[in-house]
Amino acid sequence: MNRLKELGINAKKAAPVLAAASEQQKNNALMRIADALMQNSEEIIEQNMIDLDNARKNGLPNHMLDRLALNFKRIEDIAAGVRHVATLKDPVGEVLSMTRRPNGLLIGKQRVPLGVIAIIYESRPNVTVDATALCIKSGNTVILRGGKEAFLSNIVLTRIMRECLVAAGLPEDCVAIVEDTSRESAIALMQLSDYVDVLIPRGGAGLIKSVVENAKVPVIETGVGNCHTYVDNDADLDMATEILYNAKCQRPSVCNAAETLLVAEKVASEFLPRAKERLDGMNVEWRGCEKTKEILHDIKDATEEDYYTEFLDYIIAVKVVSGVEEAVAHINKYGSGHSEAIVTNNYFSSQRFLKEVDAACVYVNASTRFTDGFVFGLGAEIGISTQKMHARGPMGLDELTSVKYIIYGEGQIR
Repeated sequence: MNRLKELGINAKKAAPVLAAASEQQKNNALMRIADALMQNSEEIIEQNMIDLDNARKNGLPNHMLDRLALNFKRIEDIAAGVRHVATLKDPVGEVLSMTRRPNGLLIGKQRVPLGVIAIIYESRPNVTVDATALCIKSGNTVILRGGKEAFLSNIVLTRIMRECLVAAGLPEDCVAIVEDTSRESAIALMQLSDYVDVLIPRGGAGLIKSVVENAKVPVIETGVGNCHTYVDNDADLDMATEILYNAKCQRPSVCNAAETLLVAEKVASEFLPRAKERLDGMNVEWRGCEKTKEILHDIKDATEEDYYTEFLDYIIAVKVVSGVEEAVAHINKYGSGHSEAIVTNNYFSSQRFLKEVDAACVYVNASTRFTDGFVFGLGAEIGISTQKMHARGPMGLDELTSVKYIIYGEGQIR
């Protein structure tokens, strides 16, 4: 793993240069990257098509193929995200507080970059650019380790970004990619504690489990998205139908898609048939509890495992519950702490749901599909944290900084 150590050494050397770079210089690099993505879109798509072809031959599931695929519109959206990051306020150097102590010391707290960030992620080439843009703007160097399915896509994207960094007067090693996509390289990166300050895994349950078991580097977990939509007794059922359709069907392969539908028993007999009719247009497979099957006779049984599962597909688990109390209890037992939604016109039910559901993002009368760094105004996201540390939910620029105390004195001694 000498090459991996070399990447770590180079990233560590580049870190103080980037940390000291001006906002203008970082923005210049970002704008160059956005322009270069568009100028090189044909080459990017060409390499991505080879990745897609190889992935199909290797039996990659459809939902993973969707995450892997790039086209002109997606590249355009990625470039727009980079440009938006450039417009955001630079967090580096922001003074969060300043207090005068009785002894005359002036003690402040200031944002600083984390240092070297390593990101291990699966077959999503957009993450290669999104994560790099956020790291550059927040003054962090980044070591990328993508999945083998997106290898060629990631290589060309990283090459383009490194060239743009040099053109902006910054070290090319502000961003680097691990070209060895073996499991051994991922574990070695998790243990590169002499050079990596923070590790962010972004992927499925298997990746998260591997990181928890093997990492020697501090980790910010971005968990799986077992998200729920709860239709309350006092819901507008037309609204609930459209929210459910969007949350489940708009793009089922992503972590903020709904995986389980909970329905209050007083509205279940009216809501479930209309909801199923709406989702039948996308051939969604329904798996329900006994009460659900009394209303929808031709669906599969829902198992205990189904309620824990992030399907990432046109499959939904369904349960009829007595009301908001049981819905909250179900979500807190089976959910992954990602995104949860209630549809209701009852203020007290909505407030109870907001207060008691243990998740990073909790919605009232809206789709869970909005949990996204770009949508939240962060420009992009480096991941969606389901931990309860300083970073929770979509992680933008502020979450990629730490703090240090700055102290001004006039000769004070203790």
